[in-house]
Amino acid sequence: MPTHKLDPIDRKILAELQADGRMTNVELARRVGISAPPCLRRVRTLEESGYIRGYHASVDARALGFEVQVFAMVGLQSQAEADLSAFEKRCREWPLVRECHMLNGEVDFILKCAAPDLSTFQTFLTEQLTAAANVASVKTSLVIRGAKDEPGVPFDVLEERLKREA
Repeated sequence: MPTHKLDPIDRKILAELQADGRMTNVELARRVGISAPPCLRRVRTLEESGYIRGYHASVDARALGFEVQVFAMVGLQSQAEADLSAFEKRCREWPLVRECHMLNGEVDFILKCAAPDLSTFQTFLTEQLTAAANVASVKTSLVIRGAKDEPGVPFDVLEERLKREA
């Protein structure tokens, strides 16, 4: 849980790293208008405070042979905390499940899945997901194409809100 209060330079560092996590500290410092040593200290503080959770390469799933992406809406029989936690734990163990989000409303969870082909996903669906303890229903939607896939948060919206509050 983040504990460090962010100032405008911290937010600029986060926005720049979100857009390009591979830039050097020298380039980052130049972009945010401070020298390299304090920039590095700020980045370390942002990491230690939990604002930066990690650095990742964005890979092209289809180029790697993962032709099938599916959203699965899962309803559980029981929504007791122990049962919700058990389902989340199970999702973390399934390699095809790339994201798992608990929702409120008619669906308990939505899962984003990636598979090399429809047969692999179907096997996962019938032998693992629908067979899992406490799963009452699963509805799936096959992704035809993606129109937007932006990581993180919209920093311009955050800055605009902070200006209005000031």
